[in-house]
Amino acid sequence: MTTASPGGRVLDRRTLNRALLERQLLLERAPLSAAGAIEHLVGMQAQAPNPPYLGLWTRVDGFRLDDLAALVRSREVVRVVLMRGTIHLVTAQDCLALRPVLDAALERALNGTFGRRLDGLDLAEVAVLGRRLVEKEALSWGRLGVLLAERWPDRDPFALANAVRNLVPLVQVPPRGLWGESGQATHTTAESWLGRPTAVDTAPDRMVERYLAAFGPATVKDIQAWSGLTRLGAVVKRLPHLRTFRDENGLELWDLPDAPLPDPDVPVPVRFLPEFDNILLSHADRARILTEEQRRLVFTRNGLIRSVILVDGFVRGLWRISQQRDTADLVIEPFASLSRQEREAVADEGGRLLAFAAAGAKTYDIRFV
Repeated sequence: MTTASPGGRVLDRRTLNRALLERQLLLERAPLSAAGAIEHLVGMQAQAPNPPYLGLWTRVDGFRLDDLAALVRSREVVRVVLMRGTIHLVTAQDCLALRPVLDAALERALNGTFGRRLDGLDLAEVAVLGRRLVEKEALSWGRLGVLLAERWPDRDPFALANAVRNLVPLVQVPPRGLWGESGQATHTTAESWLGRPTAVDTAPDRMVERYLAAFGPATVKDIQAWSGLTRLGAVVKRLPHLRTFRDENGLELWDLPDAPLPDPDVPVPVRFLPEFDNILLSHADRARILTEEQRRLVFTRNGLIRSVILVDGFVRGLWRISQQRDTADLVIEPFASLSRQEREAVADEGGRLLAFAAAGAKTYDIRFV
């Protein structure tokens, strides 16, 4: 619910939850194309190839595997390092538009992680040679590092490859990004793959507005946590059309003037979210979707973000599919007891998930553990 406050209306946790689910296409599956959904979401985090397929299935009405695979093959969507220095699946247009906005943050992250190993190098020279190498032939990180070390033999190949990764917009080329395909990721430049240059505008204003459309209302710290950028307080303040609220802790929330704020009691269907889903990663304060105790169960020490189940809009457990030969098992691990009605709803949606993700199996089983 919302309440009055001298600093603006106060939005409670459920109101923020329903707003987030609406904008993340999770209140009901959206009648969008796969490309339209990816653009609306400002990309999907995609360290592994398969999670974006599952993330689209749970959001887009009638989504099929080939809807995304065809976009990857036709170069209409690409996998590229963007927000938070992580691999994202984005439309070709967003790849070219967003990467320049994030260049400074990626360069800062490079210095923070590899600064000592790259100290004294002319990084512009490293970037030029790296660009030349990957445009000649798509390369894995390992191979790129080895080739760069031929020019700088006293340097760490891994650090050299990461310098190119952060300084040059590199996209992963198929078969990487195709459902069920395996093999090393290989890279070339976005410009050569897409046949167009990156944008010249580096102002983050439009990107901030798009974030709010997909994740708002949000604090400045939320926007920074999602993007990896800093000093965005000045950006939101120069966008006079934004409206403001407060959360239950008194923090200022920014939002678009016409963005939806659904009733906090609107019913929400069960949803299965894949690994690395951005809904779990895109706020400094994640209370609108999961508790801190749950976060420790979902976020692993080695950097994985586990697949979760939403019940009544909030994280309530984990799931995984185990497939052997012709049998596919969906294993569900609730964090706490589910009511009989909730278990039935989880099992029903789980059956639909199995039919999509393990379509070749002859037998299916759903287990609560």
